[in-house]
Amino acid sequence: MSSAAPRALRVGERALLVELACGEATEAFHAELLRRRAAGALPGVREIVPAARTVLLDGVADPERLAAELSGWEVGPLPARVGGAIGIPVRYDGPDLAEVAALWGVSVEAAVRIHTAAEFRVAFCGFAPGFGYLTGLDERYGVPRRATPRTAVPAGSVALAGPYTGVYPRSSPGGWQLIGATDAVLWDTGREPAALLTPGTRVRFTVEGAAAGGGR
Repeated sequence: MSSAAPRALRVGERALLVELACGEATEAFHAELLRRRAAGALPGVREIVPAARTVLLDGVADPERLAAELSGWEVGPLPARVGGAIGIPVRYDGPDLAEVAALWGVSVEAAVRIHTAAEFRVAFCGFAPGFGYLTGLDERYGVPRRATPRTAVPAGSVALAGPYTGVYPRSSPGGWQLIGATDAVLWDTGREPAALLTPGTRVRFTVEGAAAGGGR
């Protein structure tokens, strides 16, 4: 993980946008912020919103002081994983699965094994309500977005782009590589929380029928 100090920028009167060097550093910094808030060390902070290489803090009582303190924080690696991961059963029959396998230089069956063997973590959310950007695959398995995005990707599509895996919570345009589909409900306003996947959540994908969990 990069040792570069975070860079904090003022956003309005009570918020800070903290820029980090890489995705791994951002995830670790987000975890540290949550730990400090739980310990009462970030009074007034209402929201902590991670993104790919930034974290937004809203409700900062003294932004200038906190910005100065951040550079001196000791932020270790991500904390040890405790508890179980959410299981999401997948039908690995996506239209781009064969292309992804070819990019990885493996068979379709091996590509499915690679994806189901990994444990993922929701790094951040965005794009659409309930859409999580999941890290966990080795960097050699990063894949490009499609040259021509689809005008409509079905809800429940399990997809890859760059270093991330994501699940489309609803039908929408998209340029990610589709490797499968799930019946898991990613966004449900009648549920608390509405999002199945929130930052920090651990996830495992399974072949549908081989393991339970994550479905409606």
